[in-house]
Amino acid sequence: MLRYLWLSVLVLLADQLSKQLAEARLAAGQVVELTGWFNLRLAYNRGAAFSFLGEAGGWQRWLFIGVGLLAVGAILLWLHGLRAGDRLLAWALALILGGALGNLVDRVLYGHVVDFIDWHYAGWHWPAFNLADAAISLGVVLLLGSGLLSGRAEQQR
Repeated sequence: MLRYLWLSVLVLLADQLSKQLAEARLAAGQVVELTGWFNLRLAYNRGAAFSFLGEAGGWQRWLFIGVGLLAVGAILLWLHGLRAGDRLLAWALALILGGALGNLVDRVLYGHVVDFIDWHYAGWHWPAFNLADAAISLGVVLLLGSGLLSGRAEQQR
């Protein structure tokens, strides 16, 4: 099932290119309104999801690099062990892997993750994110769907 790694590479490349474009065209904190619910806003996240440990003083960079490396290794092992029929699970893991690699590259090279997508409604803003985060989120949804489908298939046997 390692043949699904092309999707991980595609996510990684799209993520890194989009972050380079955001940094080239936006100043930190600058808001570019695209719709009534979607902005571009360049932000730097030194923490994890929702800026968890973002102000921890710098040591968290190495923690998140270590966690990222462990996650990448675990996903590669999981992908390697999949059966040919586990296509949805393979797609899910490949998306998560590509997103994890995209954010890991940022942490290693810059010490922070580059975010630029800002969704909002009625004055409430979802924390800024990037394409790597979107790929991870979609991968998790597919992972849960794969688990539900395989659970149902087991019950029918």
